[in-house]
Amino acid sequence: MERLPRPREEDPCRQDAAAGPVDPDLGPEPAFRPGVRSRARWWRDQGPVLAVVALGGILGAWARYAATLLWPTPAGTFPWTILLVNVTGCALMGAFMVLLTDAWAAHRLVRPFFGTGVLGGYTTFSTYAVDIRGLLEEHRPGLALGVLALTPAAALAAVWLTATLTRRLIARRRP
Repeated sequence: MERLPRPREEDPCRQDAAAGPVDPDLGPEPAFRPGVRSRARWWRDQGPVLAVVALGGILGAWARYAATLLWPTPAGTFPWTILLVNVTGCALMGAFMVLLTDAWAAHRLVRPFFGTGVLGGYTTFSTYAVDIRGLLEEHRPGLALGVLALTPAAALAAVWLTATLTRRLIARRRP
C-alpha cells in the first residue's frame, strides 16, 4: 500500500515578506519562534510596547471609570455616559491617527501607548453590550435597540468626522 505524504502544516508565525508587517510597531518578524529569536531579544524589542499598552490601558480605564462616577446612569435608562465615552474615544482616535500618519513623526511607542492603550482602555464596547443586556432585562427592548444602533453609528461617524476635519486642517496649514 502506497503511503501518501502528510499535508504540510502551516506555520502560524510565518508571514509573507512581501505583505510586510501586520502591525508596523511589531516589525517584519513574527513575535517569537524558537530558534529564530531569543526570548531576551523578544522582550527587549516587544517588552516596551507591551508595557506602554498596559500603562495606557490603565490610564484609559481610570478615565472611563471617572466618567461613570461623575455621570452615573440609573438602571433602565439610556446609558448616555458610555455613549459619550465611546464617541469621544473614537473621535480622538480619528484625529490622533491622522496626526500620526500625516503630520507627526512620533516615537514608535506613542501609537501603542495612546491609541491602543489609553483609547482602548477608555472606550468600552463591552460595557455597551452589558448596558443593552440590562435594558432587555428591564423590559426596555426599544431603548436597547436604540443603544444597539446608535452607539456604533455615532462612533463610526465620530472617527470619520474628526479624521476628515483633521486632514483638512493639516492641508490648510501646509504651504
